[in-house]
Amino acid sequence: MSDHRQQAFTPYQLGPITLRNRFIRAGANEAMSLDGVPTRALLKHHRDMARGGVALTTVAYGAVSKRGRTLPNQIWIRPEIIPDLKAMADAVHAEGGKIAMQLTHGGSFVTSIKVKGRTISASSGLNKAGLLCGNLLQRAMKESDMEQVADEFARAAELCREAGFDAVELHMGHGYLLNQFISPLSNRRKDQYGGGAENRARFPARVLQAVKDAVGADMAVLAKINVADGVRRGATVEDAIVTGRVLQEAGADMLVLSGGRNIESGWFMFGSNMNLDEMSKVLKDQKLTLAMIKLSQKGVPKVKFRPMYFLDYSRRIRAELDMPLAYLGGARSMDDVEQAMAEGFEAVTMARPLIHDPELVRKFQQGLISTSGCTNCNGCVPYIYHPGGTRCIENPPNDVALNQQLARMEVI
Repeated sequence: MSDHRQQAFTPYQLGPITLRNRFIRAGANEAMSLDGVPTRALLKHHRDMARGGVALTTVAYGAVSKRGRTLPNQIWIRPEIIPDLKAMADAVHAEGGKIAMQLTHGGSFVTSIKVKGRTISASSGLNKAGLLCGNLLQRAMKESDMEQVADEFARAAELCREAGFDAVELHMGHGYLLNQFISPLSNRRKDQYGGGAENRARFPARVLQAVKDAVGADMAVLAKINVADGVRRGATVEDAIVTGRVLQEAGADMLVLSGGRNIESGWFMFGSNMNLDEMSKVLKDQKLTLAMIKLSQKGVPKVKFRPMYFLDYSRRIRAELDMPLAYLGGARSMDDVEQAMAEGFEAVTMARPLIHDPELVRKFQQGLISTSGCTNCNGCVPYIYHPGGTRCIENPPNDVALNQQLARMEVI
């Protein structure tokens, strides 16, 4: 085993916590919550990740407030769900893994819920993400809004700490609220929060600093950013380097390098096109949502998947920053993992390969396989709208009943 390959299976000190290896399960919507409460299906999903060898498994989209959700059943962090969060943390810890909560606020990106009043964002105007559910307009955040949202992120992190979580990941990519500040596609402000890349990163850094001050002594604080938006007039890799420096100064323990925006460049995010055939099957009874998704795919480029599709962007960020970085984007084999280690990334982050096979890391380590069986078909993505939650379509269906029972009902 080469030194870089061996490195992938060595422990790593991430802020105040120690990971058993360098593999992170990326935050990616699981659709395994009920009225904003984690279910037994979600507990099983992340326990399986830890059992399969993942060092840090990230629970996706924990909204920091009820208004911060994008989907009706999505988790929102509040004291009432601590027993369910604790059940999940205990289950992951029992398998030797660590667990993170991805903390997020949708801002104007609210696709399936009617929000009272205008949605908040970096700038005011028409809200194209919310048109089909009645959120026609968005308003620019004021200082009081910023203070409130920063407090909501910090309080959510404190509740996750109380539940036994080891880390939080602040989602600053893909078009959600904090990315609406970072990206010039959304941010047209003329004050200290708009204009150049450093100003646009100012509010996200303020949020991160608030979270770091609240829990940084006990929890790792990560931030997920875009290497680029992938579309004309969007944020560039040069912007990402500036954002990274600002977040490093604010105290981020690690940056997870993703890319793309949900509406403008989903193809860039996934490194391949949407699976509209599978989407049509899952959403056959949700005509409005299906129509919105199909509309968003009009005119997008045809993209052929290639391994390590963000490497060129991430390599440039690696060269400019001296903080811990997690590579994300098309790592599918041990050769890919070895390359990420050789390029100087501290961790490798995956979602689709681990949805396909939660045992992937263990199989890599034991030399049972060298490449994931994931075909990059994106058939798993439509299942964020399915009662059973996210699954690989090459595997047996999920047990829908588990997604109707709260996580606290699991007997560990």
